[in-house]
Amino acid sequence: MIGRLTGLVEAGDGNTAIIDVNGVGYLVQCSARTLAVAVTGGPVRMNVETQVREDAITLYAFAIAGEQAWFKLLISVQGVGGRVALQILSALTLDELAASIMADDKKTISRADGVGPKLAQRIISVLQEKVASGAISAPAFAPATGADGAPGAGAAPFAEAISALSNLGYGRAEAYSAVGRAEAALGPDAALPQLISAALKEAAGA
Repeated sequence: MIGRLTGLVEAGDGNTAIIDVNGVGYLVQCSARTLAVAVTGGPVRMNVETQVREDAITLYAFAIAGEQAWFKLLISVQGVGGRVALQILSALTLDELAASIMADDKKTISRADGVGPKLAQRIISVLQEKVASGAISAPAFAPATGADGAPGAGAAPFAEAISALSNLGYGRAEAYSAVGRAEAALGPDAALPQLISAALKEAAGA
C-alpha cells in the first residue's frame, strides 16, 4: 500500500495530478486546494490514501494539513465516496466544513458538486458529534468577522453562549447549533443575555 509520495508534479488538471517519483508517474486524485499548492514542475510531498477494488487501485493524495483525516471521516458517511469527498474538500476550507457541520448548515455543505440537501444533512447527522468531541480538528466557535476578516464583536458572546448552554447540560454540538441559529436571528451584535435566551429557546424547540 502506498502511504506517501515525494517527487515532482508532472501535470495537474481538474482533480487529478501525475507525481513523478524517480521516473515513475503516479496518477493521484486530489482536491482543488491540494492542486493549488502542487505547482507543476515543482517538488511535492503528499500523504496518500490507497483504495483497492477489484477493478481499480485509486490513490487519493493530500498536501494540506488535516485534509487526509477529513477525507477519511467524510467517506465513512454512507453515500460519500472518494470523489464526492474531494469535491467537498475543494469547495470548503476545513474550518468552513467543521463550522457548517456544527451549525447544521446544510446549505453551505451543498455548495460542493454532487452533494444535495439530503446528503448534506446525513453528513451533519453522522459527523456532528465526532467534530464536537474533538475527534477531528474544528474551530472552537464561529465568530463574526469584520470586513478585514478579523474577529468581530460577536466572537466572545458566541463562545460564552455556547459555554453557558454546555454548563446547563446541553451537548456541545446541540449548544453550537442552537447558538448559531440564535445569532442568525438576532444578528452578530446581539448582547450575551439575549443570545443565551434565544439559544435556549432554539435548543428547547420553542
